[in-house]
Amino acid sequence: MSKKEKFIFNTHTLTYEKMVEPLKDRIIRVFKFLSTALVTAVLMLVLLYKFFPSPREQHVINEKRAIEEKYVALNNKYDQMSKVLDNIQERDASVHRTMFGMDPIDKDVWNGGVGGAARFVDYDQTVKEAMLKAERLEYQLVLQSKSLDTLQKMARDKDKMLTSIPSIKPVREDKLNRSMFLMSGFGWRLHPVHKVRKFHAGLDFAAPYGTPIVSTGQGKVVKVESGHGYGNHVVIDHGFGYQTLYGHMSRVDVREGETIKKGHVIGRVGSTGTSTAPHCHYEVHFKGNPVNPLQYCMDGLSPAEFQSMVNTANVVNQSLD
Repeated sequence: MSKKEKFIFNTHTLTYEKMVEPLKDRIIRVFKFLSTALVTAVLMLVLLYKFFPSPREQHVINEKRAIEEKYVALNNKYDQMSKVLDNIQERDASVHRTMFGMDPIDKDVWNGGVGGAARFVDYDQTVKEAMLKAERLEYQLVLQSKSLDTLQKMARDKDKMLTSIPSIKPVREDKLNRSMFLMSGFGWRLHPVHKVRKFHAGLDFAAPYGTPIVSTGQGKVVKVESGHGYGNHVVIDHGFGYQTLYGHMSRVDVREGETIKKGHVIGRVGSTGTSTAPHCHYEVHFKGNPVNPLQYCMDGLSPAEFQSMVNTANVVNQSLD
């Protein structure tokens, strides 16, 4: 009897009869077997591919993992660089506000972005984040660079402004009448010749005839004239809205259009024009209006001497011109 042969007991004949499997059932059974074998083979291949990749595949996987690790490290580095740049921007803003009185970079502009992540739709999330941070950092670096260019220009202008703004007395320190008794200040004074109250737009610095008169700031000579009133006088434009006038000179040592530095001798003390004694009539104009020159004559004086000058200049007396 073959092991593959099957028999069934026939109750009618009371004998065992050989069972014959229909062809249809045999086909179905073979199909099921083949299907199961195919699915099993596919699963085995998938498992082998996943857990046991080929050397080439393993190399690609290792490279991908290394790149992802580098992008994570790059993201962290971008975060650190961004914090440093934010700190620089805060210090930049402080300099703008405290030193130059100007508005710093607007926070909304600083924190504004470039494009959205939609441009990197085909990239891995880690790569997207790294590329977005790189673009933002580049954007902020450009902003900060422009801001530093502005600061550099303002610093140069500030340095020029400090050199140009009148800040010293027009008469040499060693020749100035230190007692200040003959000083006439800014404001309404009795005119020495016309004997009427007249607005005195400057300070009169009494000094010996021929004493050097110096420019109180860097600038350009815009007027050299003579005649009644101020007599021989010079007007210097210092820029930044400032001009100074030096009157009653005995001699003028500069010419119109000449650029001069602070402390440069421009003439000598005299008594030309409407004047009663040798002195330098000194005026400071800001944006076309005369201002009190006292605020621009701080050099070389002790606090007590400066206060004495203020007190004397504020006395309603007779001017020297």
